[in-house]
Amino acid sequence: MLAAIHRHIESSAQFIIDLQRALVAIPALGPLNGGPGEKDKAEFLKPYLKDMGFAEVRELRAPDPAVPCGYRPSLAAIVPGANRAKTFWVISHTDIVPPGDLALWDSDPYTLKVDGDILIGRGVEDNHQGVVSSLVLAKALLDLKSTPALNFGVLLVADEETGSKYGLDYVVKHHPELFGPDDLFLVPDFGEPNSEMIEIAEKSMLWLKVVVEGKQCHASTPKAGINSLLAASAFITRVPSLHQRFPLQDPLFDPPHSTFQPTKKEANVENINTIPGRDVFYLDCRVMPGYDLDDIMAAIHELGDEVEREHGVSIRYEYVQREQAAPPTPADSEIVTLLVAAVRAVYHNEPKLQGIGGGTVAAYLRRAGHKAAVWSTLMHNAHQPNERSSISCTLKDAKVMATMLSNA
Repeated sequence: MLAAIHRHIESSAQFIIDLQRALVAIPALGPLNGGPGEKDKAEFLKPYLKDMGFAEVRELRAPDPAVPCGYRPSLAAIVPGANRAKTFWVISHTDIVPPGDLALWDSDPYTLKVDGDILIGRGVEDNHQGVVSSLVLAKALLDLKSTPALNFGVLLVADEETGSKYGLDYVVKHHPELFGPDDLFLVPDFGEPNSEMIEIAEKSMLWLKVVVEGKQCHASTPKAGINSLLAASAFITRVPSLHQRFPLQDPLFDPPHSTFQPTKKEANVENINTIPGRDVFYLDCRVMPGYDLDDIMAAIHELGDEVEREHGVSIRYEYVQREQAAPPTPADSEIVTLLVAAVRAVYHNEPKLQGIGGGTVAAYLRRAGHKAAVWSTLMHNAHQPNERSSISCTLKDAKVMATMLSNA
């Protein structure tokens, strides 16, 4: 039966184009990205999934007063298997990021452009490719009336791009009945163009806003004020010392160590002849799982205390994002061994297990005790202008999913 499913998948190029065209035309931007959320995309997908043949499509609404409709929808649908107690889930997200500078696009980001094997438009890779590849397999199962050995579940979640509080984090916490203890989880939201990278671990993530308060004054009389920019600069030059303080390394990750980087800097005064009294900058810290983020914060506070004493400023800190690393998925777990074998069979390569510094929704599953692997075949242009996705890779990724389902 797997051969028939693969043949059906191979004939699905037009299905991919049509579905991508519809998805690209429905921007699903969260409120932090200036949009109304995922409601319109969910309202398109619900009847679409039912028309495909799913008997039931569950809508899981996370309350969010920041969007006009008051909720953020995630969708769950299952193709029943012979073993109804176990499900192979493919989890993708429906929200996207804004297109950015439109002058950098060669076409309208919300109108799909087809260039041979390549699809261009906002969201086609991140994360429509995962959505579409899972639905290519579901359509094959439903069209062929094939009953897999276990359930095949498609979960399309909201709010991945801005923290997942209203997406998979909400689903895991408020709908635990959705998942069984033996379920398998694949997240097709990270990967390499050669298909070989399988993510099984993530670093802790700390995004920190640092506010330095001094005293504004005229630049010709600096003693009358306290220069917050000088103090902020002194703080920033101390940040690299954190690498020596937290030197743990693991070759599973690339880079194999923690990273501590000053990134965003807010504007202070508008004119040249004023000494600023307030400066704000941000730190992006990707921390090896062996460290507690409380210890990282204690070290950052020590740096700040030194700056306060030397420059006479006051410093406060605000969390933008704080995620302690979830337990890694074991290399010998069922989901990983199935995925390695399927990627090898379809792509004829040698998959490698890896940890990453970025965060994925797999972390919420891992914290809840589930085994999850992150894999896809991506061109690495998510969030960029002229975002691209490959039709042939979408088809092959669906074949990998089909092979996993068949071998489970």
